[in-house]
Amino acid sequence: MPQTPVPPQNAQLSSQGLGTPEFLAAVRAAAPRIAVFDYDGTLWPGDAGKGFMDWSIETGLLPPDRATALEARHTAYREGDVDEITICGEMVQIYRGMGERAIRDAADRYFREHVEAHLFPTMISLVRELQAAGVEIWAVSSTNNWVIEAGVHELGIVPDRVLAACIGSEDGVLTDRLVDVPSDHRKAEALQRAGVIPDAVFGNSIHDLAMLELARHAFAINPNEDLLPVAMERGWPVYFPSSNR
Repeated sequence: MPQTPVPPQNAQLSSQGLGTPEFLAAVRAAAPRIAVFDYDGTLWPGDAGKGFMDWSIETGLLPPDRATALEARHTAYREGDVDEITICGEMVQIYRGMGERAIRDAADRYFREHVEAHLFPTMISLVRELQAAGVEIWAVSSTNNWVIEAGVHELGIVPDRVLAACIGSEDGVLTDRLVDVPSDHRKAEALQRAGVIPDAVFGNSIHDLAMLELARHAFAINPNEDLLPVAMERGWPVYFPSSNR
C-alpha cells in the first residue's frame, strides 16, 4: 500500500485542496529521490494531445481525409465507443508517412504558441526546485512524445526520461508502429519497464491512478471528478494550481 506524505501541522486534506505553502511543504517533507509527473492537467491546463490534434487539422498539417477520419474516431471516443488507449494510439498513428523532423518542428511551434504561456508557475518552480536538489525527474503522458518533449526541453528533462505516446520512424519517416501508449495501467507498466520506482508521483486524472499507486507519496494535482474522490479516500494531498492566465 503506498505511503502518503504527512502534511504540515494544521494543513487540511480536503476537496478544496492544500494552499501553495502547505503543498510545497508536503512535497519537501516527502524528500523524493525520483519524481514522476503527468503533464496534461498537471503541469499545464487542458489536453495538449487533443489540442495538437485540433491545431494539426486547423493548420492543414493533417490532410483533409485524415482529419475527417480522426475527428470521427475522436467523436466515437467521447461517446464511449473507443477506449482511451486506442484513441491515444490512433492520435499518433495518424501522422504515419510524414517526416519526423517536420512533426517535431510543428509540435515545438504548437507548444510555444498555445501551451507555454499557460504553464502552472508553482508546478514548474517545483520541478526546478527538485532538479536543483538532485531529484531524478520523469515525464509520463498519453499525449504524443513530440509535444511532451517540446514541453520538457526548457526544464532540462532529457528525452530518455519521457514516456509518452510514440510511434516508430524509419529513415526519418514516421511509421504506424506503436512503440508505447502510456495511459491507465500502461503508465505504471512503462515506469516498471524503465526500472523506475517513484518516490513521488503527481497526476490529475483517473488515467494516472495506476502510477499514483506505485508511489510512496502520491499527489493529486488539479484532479478531475473521477480522481478527486479516490484521492480523498486515500488521503492523498490535493492541490489546485493556477496558470499565468
